[in-house]
Amino acid sequence: MNPSASGAGAPPGLVGRLLDTIERVGNRLPDPAALFLILMLLVWGLSWLLSGVQFEAINPATGEPIRIVNLLSGQSLTAFMANMYRVFMAFAPLGVVLTAMLGLGVAEHTGYINAALRRMLSITPKSLLTPALVAVAVLSHVAVDAGYVLVIPLGGVIFYAAGRHPLAGIAAAFCGVSGGFSATLFVPSSLDPLLASFTQEAGRILDPALVVNPLNNWIFTTVSSALIIAIGWFVTDRIIEPRLARTEVDGDTKDLPKMEPLTAAERRGLLWATLAMLVALALFVLSLLPETSPWRAPADTPAVLAGGNPLLVAQAPVMQSIVALIFILFLIPGVVYGYVAGTVKTHRDIIAAMTKAMSGMAYYIVIAFFIAQFLAGFNGSGLGTLMAVEGAVLLQGLPVWLTIIGLIAMTGIVNLFIGSASAKWALLAPIMVPLMMQLGVSPDLTQAAYRVGDSMTTIITPLMPYFPLIVVFCQRYVTSAGIGTLVSLMIPYSLALTVLWTLLLLAFWGLGIPLGIGASFHYPAG
Repeated sequence: MNPSASGAGAPPGLVGRLLDTIERVGNRLPDPAALFLILMLLVWGLSWLLSGVQFEAINPATGEPIRIVNLLSGQSLTAFMANMYRVFMAFAPLGVVLTAMLGLGVAEHTGYINAALRRMLSITPKSLLTPALVAVAVLSHVAVDAGYVLVIPLGGVIFYAAGRHPLAGIAAAFCGVSGGFSATLFVPSSLDPLLASFTQEAGRILDPALVVNPLNNWIFTTVSSALIIAIGWFVTDRIIEPRLARTEVDGDTKDLPKMEPLTAAERRGLLWATLAMLVALALFVLSLLPETSPWRAPADTPAVLAGGNPLLVAQAPVMQSIVALIFILFLIPGVVYGYVAGTVKTHRDIIAAMTKAMSGMAYYIVIAFFIAQFLAGFNGSGLGTLMAVEGAVLLQGLPVWLTIIGLIAMTGIVNLFIGSASAKWALLAPIMVPLMMQLGVSPDLTQAAYRVGDSMTTIITPLMPYFPLIVVFCQRYVTSAGIGTLVSLMIPYSLALTVLWTLLLLAFWGLGIPLGIGASFHYPAG
């Protein structure tokens, strides 16, 4: 069977040339760490060129004309050297990621996440196999990248075992894991406080007192998960699978991974681990109930005096503990599962799991160093404030909804070349958040628009780090599958996500549906 007969071969004509161009351009981009180093040097050069220019634009934070600080002056360079390690240590997103990954790493290393996902999918009726798979893929976001190496190959295994085309299962899981990366199925992910920390730092360019709630997009992303599941279900069953009907499965299925049932030890471990997590959650909820609970913000907190819920305002200790709660609520079931199922023998195995999780974050730590230095220079130079104020002047005549769509589209284009969600937002937030604030758009809405754009094109770019791995998963079933095969499978998902997810955000904005906890649509809020 020739896969191209069903449309699963390399994209022809214009599409093929476009993909070739994207690949060539993307391959010429420097490593993200080097990219931020180059951007930092560019900021230094621009600050030197513009430091002598008298701008009429007014800094809204001070009420005075904007002045650019020359970062190449002797005073600035010595301050850069003296503060280099302090800037790195104060880089909030780094602590967010590493802390969350300590708990998630234990849950993944001991096998708890693997067993939980397999159990959820094993009890699903065949008629609901597709939406259940996409839902599990969305849920896997709490474990960051675990979905790529666990859920996506399981998607092919499950569909093949059910007598359906395995590539359709891989595509459906890829849609949920990567296309719906910004969606969350009720459970907040480590991405929520990570992006909020970037948003807050960017917003403080104009408003030094700005506080962004780490769950400021939680309602929107939870509702978005329902949309992702619906899109994945419809596109897989009505478009992708019929298109694959004539594509022969010619791989060596004897060596394929098996969707094996849980062993007695795994079932016992999963039961006790889940019970332990539920008990921990129940105790936590009980600790929130008393009026004198230390989790609540003090009654004299300005946000509480203004009518805010003392548990939900950004200053509440419970809101500031989201990352720690993610760490604990995955550490507990991970440890319990490990001891009960026998995957952990001593406490040294737990420490080894944390060490392994941290070793996987080494590359991110390197990138974070350069991002922190770039942001410090960009914010300290005054260039961010200047771009925000002048950009707001240029965009003042445009409708807000059109500006939001423009931000989504720009993010989607950048996403074709830079795969890391945090790296992209570190680049865009210092420009877009203050700019949109100047137009009266809240940082919460700007971040939500970014999250839509950050997800919709990931599944069609060969430059996404896990893309080649997913091509390999496809080749286990269809030996002739390649990059073109996977891109052609995922384009319908990407188009549907682009249109419908954008409309969902505009519906939230138009109808005034809250984006999340402590979130607003307008700046200043009111």
